[in-house]
Amino acid sequence: MPSALFALTIAAYAIGTTEFVIVGLLPTVATDLHITLPLAGLIVSVYALGVTFGAPILTALTGRIERKPLLLGLMALFVAGNGMAALSSGYELLLVARVLSAFAHGVFFSVGSTIAADLVPENRRASAIAMMFMGLTVAIVTGVPLGTFIGQTFGWRATFAAVAVLGVIAFAGIALLLPSNLKKAPPAGIGEQIRVLASGRLLIVFAMTALGYGGTFVTFTFLASILQEVTGFAASAVSLILVLYGVAIAVGNVVGGRLANGHPVKALTGLFVAQAVVLVLFSFTAVSPWLAIPTLAALGFLSFANVPGLQLYVVQLARQVRPAAVDVASALNIAAFNLGIAAGAWIGGLVVDSSLGLGATPWVGAILVAVALILTLWSGALDRRAAFIVAPGAASART
Repeated sequence: MPSALFALTIAAYAIGTTEFVIVGLLPTVATDLHITLPLAGLIVSVYALGVTFGAPILTALTGRIERKPLLLGLMALFVAGNGMAALSSGYELLLVARVLSAFAHGVFFSVGSTIAADLVPENRRASAIAMMFMGLTVAIVTGVPLGTFIGQTFGWRATFAAVAVLGVIAFAGIALLLPSNLKKAPPAGIGEQIRVLASGRLLIVFAMTALGYGGTFVTFTFLASILQEVTGFAASAVSLILVLYGVAIAVGNVVGGRLANGHPVKALTGLFVAQAVVLVLFSFTAVSPWLAIPTLAALGFLSFANVPGLQLYVVQLARQVRPAAVDVASALNIAAFNLGIAAGAWIGGLVVDSSLGLGATPWVGAILVAVALILTLWSGALDRRAAFIVAPGAASART
């Protein structure tokens, strides 16, 4: 893999830490700011919505900027957002700081995905995207548990200060490792951007992304609370469990990238089936420390294994149906990932606040994944139909 991919991975690590560390800190933040757990969960939703709407809009607006200066500017915005979070005195200011960080997140991954895919031969593009997203998974393995420990020991604001320092390191990595002559796609016009949203084929994949990826977040958003209140672990043990969860995510991300090379729909079908089954299983095993741990390891493996396939699939499909707006399609899929996170966190909050309680969040998430599975099967059938129509043999058969 080219060394430039390591620069993208470093930045993804910093961004992944700030995105997911809040999961381990929700009980701490809720207590410190004197808010309810579902209200604290909105911190996750607001960040995700910032990515959802910021990614496609800002990607389009920054289309004429050279890739390296753009990424450097994004990391500067990221540092500013996390610095504001570290200095925030209340809930409202924290939400504003999270939105600023989210804007940097959305554009970075939409542009970074296409850069990663273009840096390698076609048959390794899913693996290249997986490597960039490995920064997210490594962040969950190390950054999230360490950030949770820092927040529990020194206060949650110290965690965001540490993340701001990570952003400075990522800025230096991009400046040193990323080449200046990166390929840049021509900016898409407004009409072409609208046509991306008007493409039924792409809308199906965006829905697959939102539901399949977001289904896990119905549970993951409140995982620290589940482990403490349902399973019975002490707060000090949560950081160690998050390490295990993160390791499983890292392995799943790599395996998912390899499975998706060349056949993303086939890989996604199997992954969504397994993901839904494990989520339902966790509804029963969450009450037992001995059963919850292996179930969480399986869930961690599956929760990110679908990411490379989903991103590769939308890029492949966009090159067929909207070739002039591949970057915009990639940005919209990043938005779909985060719309799924926002919806998952919001639905999880509703479940927690209802009579169902924390223990019901896994099987509710499984329902969302099951819908993603149905959409995947539908999209695969449409692909096969399109291939049959354009095949020379099919044309001969009709005559």
